[in-house]
Amino acid sequence: MPLDNFLLNLLEDPVDHGKLLYVPSHDVLYNPRLRVAYEVRDSIPVMLPDEARQVGEDEARTFEEDPGARLTGEVE
Repeated sequence: MPLDNFLLNLLEDPVDHGKLLYVPSHDVLYNPRLRVAYEVRDSIPVMLPDEARQVGEDEARTFEEDPGARLTGEVE
């Protein structure tokens, strides 16, 4: 189940406080500045810095080119 639009408007990265790229097809919130991904488990974003995982170049490109991806804070 995708994340609620209201929640997406509020979410930001807990480390640099910037916008995240929500990629529902991969169940992640991705920070392109820090190149880390936060998992979304059962429609709950796990926004703990210790739980974030590093993202490689190929995976980053996949996230950024995903047609269903959208930035947090900019959801209608």
